[in-house]
This record gives sequence, C-alpha cells and structure tokens, in this order.
Amino acid sequence: MSGVGILGAIIIGILAGWIAEQLMGRKHGLLTNMIVGLVGALLGGFIAGALGISFGGIIGSLVISTLGAMLLLFLLSAVRGR
Repeated sequence: MSGVGILGAIIIGILAGWIAEQLMGRKHGLLTNMIVGLVGALLGGFIAGALGISFGGIIGSLVISTLGAMLLLFLLSAVRGR
C-alpha cells in the first residue's frame, strides 16, 4: 500500500474487510472486519508483489486489499470445513 500512509492503510483495511464480508455473504462485527481487512491487505500486497503486479493509490490498494481479504475468508472457511 504505497503512498497512502498508516491511517489511510488502516481505513482501507477496514473498508476492504467490510466489502469482503458483503461479497462473501458473512456476518462479522467491526473488529473482525478490521482484522480481516488488515491481514487481507498484507496477504494481497504480498501476493501482488510476488506476482509483479503493481498497484498504487487508494483504488489500487482497496482492490488488492479486498481480494486479499476475500482470499483469507475463503481459506478460513476451507480450514473450518464450512
């Protein structure tokens, strides 16, 4: 998440967690959305960097963070056996 700052990254992470929750049909609280969004942002950023995908700004960071959060929710549901 280059160029958005720490506060911007936190806000993007929370928003990404909420968007992923809505797209995946889950019901979580604000704290869970924040955790999922922030971990998803790290996961998405790592995978995008490893694949050589460049993203920048608020929109690019939000897309990558949301995809990472969705991947995290998918992996958690696969491990839990839902």
